[in-house]
Amino acid sequence: MQKIRMDMSIGSSIQKMRYQNKLTQEQVIARMNLMGLPISKSSYAKIETNRMNIRVSELMALADIFHCEVGDFFKDLIKLK
Repeated sequence: MQKIRMDMSIGSSIQKMRYQNKLTQEQVIARMNLMGLPISKSSYAKIETNRMNIRVSELMALADIFHCEVGDFFKDLIKLK
């Protein structure tokens, strides 16, 4: 499965969307697991802190969970050097 390179800090956008939806990491992980995308708490935390790449399928699932468009995660990105 193709991954998005973490040359942009998308993790903070994911975390922001989670906060806006008043969800815990555990709740997001449970929903992803129900969607057939198993992910551990450790892996999810690494995605939010830009220490792990995110799969496109995971990003699409998060957009569904957060009721947004995939493109919304790319707004206000900070490019990493």
